[in-house]
Amino acid sequence: MKPVEIPAEQTETLLPGAQFADAYALTVAGQSLDALTAAERAFGTSPAWIRWLLRARNVLVAPFGLKAGTLTITAAPATIGIFPLLAQSPGQIVMGLNDRHLDFRLRVDVRNIDADRQSVTATTAVKTHNLLGRIYLATVLPFHRIIVRSMLAQIARA
Repeated sequence: MKPVEIPAEQTETLLPGAQFADAYALTVAGQSLDALTAAERAFGTSPAWIRWLLRARNVLVAPFGLKAGTLTITAAPATIGIFPLLAQSPGQIVMGLNDRHLDFRLRVDVRNIDADRQSVTATTAVKTHNLLGRIYLATVLPFHRIIVRSMLAQIARA
């Protein structure tokens, strides 16, 4: 798995005004994935250690009124794991959420390399709205990088 450079125009298209973006790519062989399947494998379930981190995060951010990582709205859109699905095509899935402290998008792209191999890229973009959003982003970034790589690796193990 490797970090991927993201052209600024792609970040702007994914989430206009984003102050942070990163992407990681994984090459898989013999799986014939579409974007929905790749996203479900990567982000549909989390390893126990990630679920534990999310529970700890929810307890720590509750006093600040931040969303707890689960949807509580009655007409919830389709989700993949805890992420609301915003857009879908065979080669690309966009998930995300807007909150008062920040907005984020998570895009999963699947591209054929050759007859047997595909590249799966997970791109994250974040737009902060206030000091709380900037502090939150700075706090979670070290974990984010580890978590995205770990969850993306689940595709190859499926």
